[in-house]
Amino acid sequence: MDLSIRPAATEDLPEVLRLYYQSGVDADSGMRVSDGEQFFERIQQYPNYSLWIAGLERKTVGTFALLVMDNLVHHGAPAGIVEGVAVDPAFQGRGIGRQMMEVAIAQCRAAGCYKMSLSTNLKRKDALAFYESLGFEKHGYSFVVEMG
Repeated sequence: MDLSIRPAATEDLPEVLRLYYQSGVDADSGMRVSDGEQFFERIQQYPNYSLWIAGLERKTVGTFALLVMDNLVHHGAPAGIVEGVAVDPAFQGRGIGRQMMEVAIAQCRAAGCYKMSLSTNLKRKDALAFYESLGFEKHGYSFVVEMG
């Protein structure tokens, strides 16, 4: 399998949004590409925040976002946060998600992060098993406040 994983560009957004919708990460009707372009432009202004895509056979088959944030704790060591992990359902089970997380972990190590974290819904049993198979450990609780 000749998988390539690279930072996304604006022209990749239609495929990223398709992945979010098809994989169930974005459960509603999905975002319009024009709106996605506006948000992507804002994201690119954040230091150390990147959207990544995985390509196979000239098709976008996976995506994730990675934020490396600075800290005033842990002696100033940054922390990595992964968000929006999605793999095309037709390509799941081929190691694509594993390779994407390996890239995220490598990016965090290179940035000197003391940890990399992510959260997933407890109802997503397959996702929970997947992250545990990669060596992620349950650590505390993830709390959310829905804003609307």
